[in-house]
Amino acid sequence: MPAQHRHAVWPLSVAFLSVTALLLSAPAMADPPFRVIGTDVKRNANGVVALIGYSVVPDVTTSSLAINNGSTGNPGLASTQLGGGATISDSVPLYLEGLAAYTRYDPTFVASDGAEDRFLPLRWNTVNVSGGIGWDFPISQYIKIRPIFNIALGKVVSDLYAGQWIVNHRTDRDIQFLDGGTLNAYGLGGSLMMVYEDFKPEREQEVEVRYSNIVLESFDSDTAVQGRAVAQSLGVWARYRAPTGFTALDRPIRYVLEFAHTEYLGQLRGALGFDYLTSLGAGFELDSSKYDIIVTRTRLVARYVFGNNVSGVSVGLAVSF
Repeated sequence: MPAQHRHAVWPLSVAFLSVTALLLSAPAMADPPFRVIGTDVKRNANGVVALIGYSVVPDVTTSSLAINNGSTGNPGLASTQLGGGATISDSVPLYLEGLAAYTRYDPTFVASDGAEDRFLPLRWNTVNVSGGIGWDFPISQYIKIRPIFNIALGKVVSDLYAGQWIVNHRTDRDIQFLDGGTLNAYGLGGSLMMVYEDFKPEREQEVEVRYSNIVLESFDSDTAVQGRAVAQSLGVWARYRAPTGFTALDRPIRYVLEFAHTEYLGQLRGALGFDYLTSLGAGFELDSSKYDIIVTRTRLVARYVFGNNVSGVSVGLAVSF
């Protein structure tokens, strides 16, 4: 009987020891990673690609744009453009344009591991350059049609300034993109302009109507945020210049009146909370064409810009060559 008793206990002891050893050798269960909740990082990042569309063509209404609504907590945005375009000459009606732009977008995300929520303050810095080449086709003494081929290249760099917290916690790939991720985009498309110019000594007036359609695609970017956007806009711009009766640099000082209106179409429509922007401007222009310098005219124009849900003022400095 004692032998039978020992025989019955021995397998149970082996089983107990085996299970204990297995539990001790198994790694501890990892805490769940923090994930972004309440929004879609891919959708928001692709929205940043769409924001590049606001600055791929020269546009007075978005040459200096800042949006910051602290009362509602909406993300802030600031955008600055530097660029322009010109036709080489009447005998060689080749039109060239170029543009460089910087945009900073400040959204805030919320990350959670199921037990704890954290706010993730963020900056998306976007730098893009674009260019266009076209040809002027006169259809009357004052009117010409200008088709343009456009190309653009942009880069979005994500800067998550959540401090040491982000280093000490497991995070999913969305947060990993937010913390130093990059998104590259290129754009191909075109524009069609109708240009009216009537220059006389007593006054100068010009009007431009432009439709642009540029497809932006991401490339060589983090897999979490690859995407595309189509930038479409329809705008009209007008300028009137006339002598003030005063002179400087041996040339008349002109006053300048400007009007610009841009309707955003497709994915750009409503992406920043507005469908259009209108700009009203007034300023002065100095003529330095008498002197042997590269700059022939210098303009200083103050503008009031408004649209649905937004309004603001800006001051622009421009030169002609």
